[in-house]
Amino acid sequence: MTTLVQLAPAAVTTEPRNAWGAVFALARLEGRRLLLSIPVLVAFAVYIAWIVWHTLDSYHGFPALQDADRDTQSTPLLVGLAVMLSVNQAVLRSRRRDTERHFAVLPVNTWRRTVAHVLSVVPAVLLTAVCVGVQFGWEALKPGAVGHGSLGELAVGPLTVLVCGALGVLMARVLKSTFVGPMLVVFLLFFFVLGASPQDGEGTRWLNPVVGEGSSKTLPSDLLGRPAALHALYLLGLGLTLGALAVLAGGGRRVRTCYAALGAALSLLLAGAFGQSGGTPASLTAAREKATLNPEQTCEQRGGSTYCAFPEWEPRIGTWAEVVDGVQGLAGGTAKDQKLLVRQRVEARYGLSSDGALETLDAPNEVTVGTRWGGPRVPEFSSAVAAVLVAGSEQEGTSMCDGRVVTVMWISLGWQDKPIDELRNVRLDDSISGSAIVLQPTSAISMSAAQTDIVRTLLTRPRAEVTALVKKHWKELTAPGITTARAAELVGVKGVTEKDGCEE
Repeated sequence: MTTLVQLAPAAVTTEPRNAWGAVFALARLEGRRLLLSIPVLVAFAVYIAWIVWHTLDSYHGFPALQDADRDTQSTPLLVGLAVMLSVNQAVLRSRRRDTERHFAVLPVNTWRRTVAHVLSVVPAVLLTAVCVGVQFGWEALKPGAVGHGSLGELAVGPLTVLVCGALGVLMARVLKSTFVGPMLVVFLLFFFVLGASPQDGEGTRWLNPVVGEGSSKTLPSDLLGRPAALHALYLLGLGLTLGALAVLAGGGRRVRTCYAALGAALSLLLAGAFGQSGGTPASLTAAREKATLNPEQTCEQRGGSTYCAFPEWEPRIGTWAEVVDGVQGLAGGTAKDQKLLVRQRVEARYGLSSDGALETLDAPNEVTVGTRWGGPRVPEFSSAVAAVLVAGSEQEGTSMCDGRVVTVMWISLGWQDKPIDELRNVRLDDSISGSAIVLQPTSAISMSAAQTDIVRTLLTRPRAEVTALVKKHWKELTAPGITTARAAELVGVKGVTEKDGCEE
């Protein structure tokens, strides 16, 4: 008997498939599709248009960079909502098209596909970071820029997009409905608009992605007291935590690496959340009080006057000196050579939670200048300089109610290129007729309807003609108690009979 012996077939070794390579390939594909989706394209188009429109004339060309960095935070929310909606629909695409069962034969299982969708948000985050960098860089390159920005504040916009994208993936894995994404967008819109206000608790308000302030004033960057770096850490931890939860909900509950990633993300989240809720330290409170009552400043002498500013504002001293020179160039008597002390002042004791008013100085020949500049701030400062030159001090100048107001407003505005426009800018109601309040860095000046008419008439006449009359009659024009009618007569404006406040 012959026995046939059949050799066993050679063992076939199958190389393990590169699952993570497929994950990254899928992430690149989904990231490209995400950027080209209609909601994201529209959101970025609006965002870029807003940057151009807003930054062209923002801060009137004189930004403080510690304000400009916060200015980059709100608009990326629009991009974040668009990314959240689009990535949510992308995760549910296979469910809508009934192709989910076909993925079972692929090497990339559900939880790995979830990782790819989370990673697909990264290109949108990076593009948002580029837009933030362009907006802030544009502000920083303006000739009038001062101060220092914060990387933590600049990171808020891109990290908000990360949080929204990760939330969209998580909602798609937990609530597998195409209606959830649009409803979530509507809910978050109401939340962001009606969410926590600057007056809410110091710790709880920092749980929001974007934390606004109740004040529009500008403070030195070391007095802001905003935990920007910790808030950025909190947002990074929140985004990673939501992404890790999405992976677990997508089938990663049996993978130890997913739990390790969740633990690391939660550590970042909790470290940032608890760190940013510490409140205002005593050292910062003391520094704010010192900056308000007894600031340490750098002083320079320009043209006989002394200018004192916080270190970040030293480049603006030359601009302030130009205003003082312009006002004194129209003044007469001893005022044209009067030495002034121009001191920059802030009310920093309340931080950015509220706008505190600056007290009027009683010191002779001392003028207050604020931390903001450009636009209406220029005529406001020039009117303060003019009031001190005419009345001797800020306190005396803000209490004027007689014809001296005409002289103050003429030397304040007459030297400027567009004095009528500056008259409109410096008045509270933006008018050039009737009575109004003239704004200054400290207290305001009241201006009657007759005084407004006189000043408006003077500003339309040849500058040299009016300047000659003002200098000729300077002593009488600056005498306390002079009537508005007499002041009008001295500068060649007839027909004024209205009594001013002092006469009444």
